[in-house]
Amino acid sequence: MDSSELKSIIQGIPKAELHLHIEGSFEPELMFEIAHRNNIALDYDSVESLKKAYQFNNLQEFLDIYYTGAQVLLHEKDFFDLTWAYLTKVHRQNVVHVEVFFDPQTHTDRGVAFEVVINGIHRALEKAKEELNISYQLIMSYLRHLSEEAAFETLESSLPFKDWIDGVGLDSSEMGNPPSKFAKVFQASASHGYKLVAHAGEEGPAAYIWEALDLLKVVRIDHGNRCLDDAALVQRIVEQNIPLTLCPLSNVALKVIQKMEEHPVAKMLDKGILATIHSDDPAYFGGYMNENYYETAKALNLTKDQLMQLSINAFEASWLSPEVKEKHIAQVKDYFRASSK
Repeated sequence: MDSSELKSIIQGIPKAELHLHIEGSFEPELMFEIAHRNNIALDYDSVESLKKAYQFNNLQEFLDIYYTGAQVLLHEKDFFDLTWAYLTKVHRQNVVHVEVFFDPQTHTDRGVAFEVVINGIHRALEKAKEELNISYQLIMSYLRHLSEEAAFETLESSLPFKDWIDGVGLDSSEMGNPPSKFAKVFQASASHGYKLVAHAGEEGPAAYIWEALDLLKVVRIDHGNRCLDDAALVQRIVEQNIPLTLCPLSNVALKVIQKMEEHPVAKMLDKGILATIHSDDPAYFGGYMNENYYETAKALNLTKDQLMQLSINAFEASWLSPEVKEKHIAQVKDYFRASSK
């Protein structure tokens, strides 16, 4: 497949995005616009100088600039504009379902009320459902570099809005912040009806994936690259059909891998793992869903069958109802059947 054919095929695939941090979709142009609107001075004098800062050696360097960007988000309109910008962009890439992370602590710790954050995000998601036919689920993440007590406070703040929140996750600095640190708050979150996911095995070891499964009782692992270090863990992930939400461009940007040719997703598919591809923090890592599919497919010489499997896997791994999953999976299969004629 030449690159134009590959891009054309990827564009047409109906896609589900399951690993996306809404604060990580904050494009520099919008950041400057909102900073100006809120009369906040950024440390950068232009969009170009800000983009030049997007060269990271590890997860922490990225997080430092990610949290700096989030400082300009103050009002409900800001969170609406941020979320709407993401949704309109992925709509053009034929993303039909999103499961979006948001980090309330990034904002509540600055004095922005929980309801301001969620009202803006929810309004944009509802608008996309009505106008763009994008279905959604919303996942509230606990920041793992903060304490479990702080996570409990966030859980408490979320309860008036629990009809809008489908699950909880765990993100931020992985090393030194194992899943076990949050076992109690995950148990409490489950008691309130939240589904459970966690970032594990991105920079952290395979042991963190075990902890996320055994102690947090998660139904999905975000990242999970390091599972391949442990054959027993791979066997469990396959037997229990535990999805992994992989983020290839993110992995290269944060030096989890040195180059795309090293990405483990093809090996995972070969082993029968329910592996999926997503964009993580696309404004910072050089691409949204189509770019992640394209760069991965190009580097690993993925076949049409593998591309189809990745798309089907994402719908399988989603929190959509079985009937809606089946409908989307049938559409993916029809698309590839038509494209191979």
